[in-house]
Amino acid sequence: MGERKRIIIITDGDEYARKAVEHVATEIGGRCISMSHGNPTALTGSEMVALIKKAPYEPVLVMFDDSGLVGEGYGESALKFVAKHPDIEVLGVLAVAAKTRQAEWTKIDVSVDRYGELTPYGVDKYGEAELEIGRLNGDTVYSLDALDLPVVVGIGDIGKMAGKDSYEIGAPITKKAIEIILERSGFHEK
Repeated sequence: MGERKRIIIITDGDEYARKAVEHVATEIGGRCISMSHGNPTALTGSEMVALIKKAPYEPVLVMFDDSGLVGEGYGESALKFVAKHPDIEVLGVLAVAAKTRQAEWTKIDVSVDRYGELTPYGVDKYGEAELEIGRLNGDTVYSLDALDLPVVVGIGDIGKMAGKDSYEIGAPITKKAIEIILERSGFHEK
């Protein structure tokens, strides 16, 4: 079996997210599975695992998206398969906020707001702090609480947040959130 591939799960997969995640992966020396982008996710969990295992660098950033479907959609089915796979080690998750109020939410350890500040509150899709501590509303977060995930960082809509996370300026909010996962997971110490 060999070494398990270390990944970061990202619960967004639209074009803005793809550009931001690809940029950050390059900056941190990791790899983005660009084929995992899609709104909704088009690849199966087993297809994603095959791509992850081929990635030459770590961490591997992998996107999952349900396109606003209520309940467990394609993105979450693939996410669960990948997260539970014996060849994969999940370092953490970027739980991306969405406008949904469809009762889909997840517990988070911390959020990064649109100004790059850490907050114990969830954030909305614009990266503004919400009212509840440790909780984030999103559309591809339905099954996160059922998985054994080490670090869950809340974040607004990747690549957007009123231009504060554009890939053209280096996607600084996404980069900070990923750096938090790398730090808390001990990635650089392994």
